[in-house]
Amino acid sequence: MQNKLKVAAYCRVSTDKEDQANSLSSQIKYFTDYISSHPEWQMCEVYYDEGISGTSIKRRVSFNRMIQDAILHKMDLILTKEVSRFARNTVDTLSYTRKLKEIGVGVFFMNDNIDTRDSDGELRLSIMASIAQEESRKTSERVKWGQKRRMEQGIVFGRDMLGYHVKNGQLFINSDEIDTVKLIYYKFLNEEKGTHVIARELREAGIKSKRVKDWTNTSILRVLRNEKYVGDLCQKKTFTPDYLSHTKKYNRGHEDMIYLKDHHEAIISRDTWEKTQVELSRRSPSGDQKTKHSNRYWCSGKLICGDCGQRFVSRTKKLKNGSIYQAWRCYAAATHGTSKTDSFGSGMGCDNASINESELLHCVEHVMNQIQTNKDVIIKEMLSEIKSVQAMETDVDTAPFYAKIESLNDKKRRAIDLVLDGTITREDLKQQAAFYDSEIESLRQRIVGAESINVIHQEQIEGIQRYVTEINGMMGFDSKNKLLYKEVLGKIVVYSGNTVVVYLKVVPFGVKLHYQSYGRGDKYRTIIDRMEVENL
Repeated sequence: MQNKLKVAAYCRVSTDKEDQANSLSSQIKYFTDYISSHPEWQMCEVYYDEGISGTSIKRRVSFNRMIQDAILHKMDLILTKEVSRFARNTVDTLSYTRKLKEIGVGVFFMNDNIDTRDSDGELRLSIMASIAQEESRKTSERVKWGQKRRMEQGIVFGRDMLGYHVKNGQLFINSDEIDTVKLIYYKFLNEEKGTHVIARELREAGIKSKRVKDWTNTSILRVLRNEKYVGDLCQKKTFTPDYLSHTKKYNRGHEDMIYLKDHHEAIISRDTWEKTQVELSRRSPSGDQKTKHSNRYWCSGKLICGDCGQRFVSRTKKLKNGSIYQAWRCYAAATHGTSKTDSFGSGMGCDNASINESELLHCVEHVMNQIQTNKDVIIKEMLSEIKSVQAMETDVDTAPFYAKIESLNDKKRRAIDLVLDGTITREDLKQQAAFYDSEIESLRQRIVGAESINVIHQEQIEGIQRYVTEINGMMGFDSKNKLLYKEVLGKIVVYSGNTVVVYLKVVPFGVKLHYQSYGRGDKYRTIIDRMEVENL
């Protein structure tokens, strides 16, 4: 008896509204009945995701479980309604169907009549997947455009906050929380208390916060800086740069914000609000002070946290013996403590440890010594790289690209004949033409790149020669003079686990160091366990 083909199905709806839920149950029933109607098939499972966008695979639990089951050979074929139900990301669609095909699992897109087991399946799938992704992009643009128009009309997009609740796109005062808002402004402006003190006093008084577990200086600052308390409304403080990932980022001039003055009933008077903003500016370090501080130390502004990307800041304290202990700590960790998520869903804090000043100096000194000791080897490798670049072909033959373009144009002309013959529809022609145009444009870009490659090669050679000149120029450099480190130091990335990567301006690579430190006081020693090269 011949083994039956093990068949599964996948379906998805992008919202959890009732009509979509009904659609989902209908899809599950349809696939169940359809698979059961084929006696040569064996029903595996109908996988489904509900209320999740198709542009990203990451949050689709059932989809990922289906892929894992496929890897375990629990199925031979997957049925899905159409390409847009499987994924609206071309890369994801092709990546997963190829992965499945490699392990002997086919995917059949029923409405599109595409079977990845067929010889032309991937070509047709790439066309349909590109169309689905483009439709998703257009939908995203339409939604963003509609939201912006509604924001301009004063519709509020957001959640309840201290002092206000949001209903039907409007802000209404929450009378139970007005006094807390006014108290925060009074303590800051009239009693001249800092945000840390205000947060502590609110905690001690048993006053509950709104959207955070407890009061902190950060939550107090948000209240003091929030324009809604003066009756204004500022929206688009965050934006979504990529419609595929849906990741939100703070809008720091990337898009126009929408600011409406006197939009709703205020809790704080405009005079109080303006005085508070002036006082916030006065208490913050001025630009000159920040600049002065950033030039204070040999590595100021050059230390970067490898865990969260923030700058490292200097921390000093006086020891019992009178000596000064200096270390550097990630700004996020120094300000917010360990890594956590705030009430807005944004990450804050950092788990990276601090690094001792003497450890940093030892690492940089070690790198400087290595560069000077291995000067001849480094320069030899660079000269070898110049020769390899020079040996590369600079005259790239573009004739095959032009021939391919002509072939694609010929296919477009033949597709028109197929429409006239009634073999394919006008919609099919439109889709095929869009695909051919995309391929032609890609080939034209390759021609432009090929014709300019000799210029790129020359720039590479000149860049390497500059590095050689700079390395020769630093051979008299005092490897222990930290005042001169700023001149040659590009940056230092500090990672967890006693690891740093030192980047010098004079070499096109970073040096990764793994170190260990021992002892205390005058007996404090740092030892480099191993060293690697990190290419830029």
